[in-house]
Amino acid sequence: MTQKKEPFYLTTAIAYTSGRPHIGNTYEIILSDAIARFKRAQGYDVFFQTGTDEHGVKIEEKAKAAGVSPQEFVDGVAAQIKSNWDLMNTSYDYFVRTTDDYHVKEVQSIFKRLYDQGDIYKGTYEGWYCTPCESFWTESQLVDGCCPDCGRPVKKAKEEAYFFNMQKYADRLIKYIEDHPDFIQPESRKNEMLNNFLRPGLQDLCVSRTSFTWGVPVDFDPKHVVYVWIDALSNYITTLGYHANGESDEKFNKYWPATHIIGKDILRFHTIYWPIILMALDLPLPKKVFGHPWLLTGSDKMSKSKGNVIYAEDLVAHFGVDAVRYYCLHEMPFAQDGTITWELMIERINSDLANILGNLVSRTIAMSNKYFGGLVTNPNVCEAVDEELKACALETKKKVEAKMEELRVGDALDEVFTLLRRTNKYIDETMPWVLAKDESKQDRLATVLYNLLESIRISAVLLHSFLPETAEK
Repeated sequence: MTQKKEPFYLTTAIAYTSGRPHIGNTYEIILSDAIARFKRAQGYDVFFQTGTDEHGVKIEEKAKAAGVSPQEFVDGVAAQIKSNWDLMNTSYDYFVRTTDDYHVKEVQSIFKRLYDQGDIYKGTYEGWYCTPCESFWTESQLVDGCCPDCGRPVKKAKEEAYFFNMQKYADRLIKYIEDHPDFIQPESRKNEMLNNFLRPGLQDLCVSRTSFTWGVPVDFDPKHVVYVWIDALSNYITTLGYHANGESDEKFNKYWPATHIIGKDILRFHTIYWPIILMALDLPLPKKVFGHPWLLTGSDKMSKSKGNVIYAEDLVAHFGVDAVRYYCLHEMPFAQDGTITWELMIERINSDLANILGNLVSRTIAMSNKYFGGLVTNPNVCEAVDEELKACALETKKKVEAKMEELRVGDALDEVFTLLRRTNKYIDETMPWVLAKDESKQDRLATVLYNLLESIRISAVLLHSFLPETAEK
């Protein structure tokens, strides 16, 4: 659309390799892909990254149960996740794995640097541990004796560990968040982080473990492995060629800082722990962290134990890739959870994709072929009714751009469908089949069809980021 603009670095959270991803996990890559494609269409130099988080006790346990090594286990799951992302026609530029050699080495350098400068110290951890969430909790944080995040049982744990001094940077972070109102999106999540975590006072963060071995070894104290926060979060900079001890690569200098698209459940790690790690490394903070809502099955969060999981592959087999992309993007509100069921999916596809979009295109093409043998001309025989359609079409581009700027992807998609509805109404207003019967109205008929086709073309260009295959067809 325009000349080359500045670099734009977009990341998803990296998917945990404990099992096959469901549609709730897949939603994030579809959302991020729509944003990346739209930015490219605007002329930005986009670097879009996704990948997998592959260490931790949960994976060690799952691999043991499956009778394979942790590396074999994560290789299998990472391949499954990657093929799911590819199935959804996502245009990521790089797929990181936290078992990649360069990442492991750089995580060790980051850890050592933070230790050397006094941000990390050695101590003993005693508290309640939730294995599924890989989180430690104090007694007061538990809800009915269970993990406050996932509601599952916790177990008492005591071990030697390294800690990150969070308090040292807390005031700086509070000031940063207050001075940068767009840093955490949506707004409600920003208030939650400030009031529930930062202002009451941060506890120091446990950043190493000795109770399992599947992780990045702390190179100067090998019985410790680097705990998930420093390992997983650092992926956003290690893949760009960040070096804690020396010159970082040109790619890092070009693309960092990033816009992070993540699930609302990991917002605390990305808006508190991660910015503090970056401050300690003397690096710019991310431009924006968007904590998107969840895609629920009915009114429940998807979980294998509840048996209510829906997989993208099954949906694609029935409805096709773009229909699944459309549903996920359209049905997810900006700040509240969305819901998916097979019935809702069928209803939405029939009403929007078949009736509003499909019907409009097939009717218009049929008339163009029937009346003019598919030849498109614009004799410019205009009437007042044309102006409203033209104004709507030209405004739609601006409206879509404004919504995408705020990452309101569902609302942006709505704007395109408002134009498609208006175009359908224009057919009823101009009644081309009546014009076709009058020889003297041929130029008016050609103008009407030109307007219809132009309106469809504009819609297709705008839809390309969301429904790439449909738009191209």
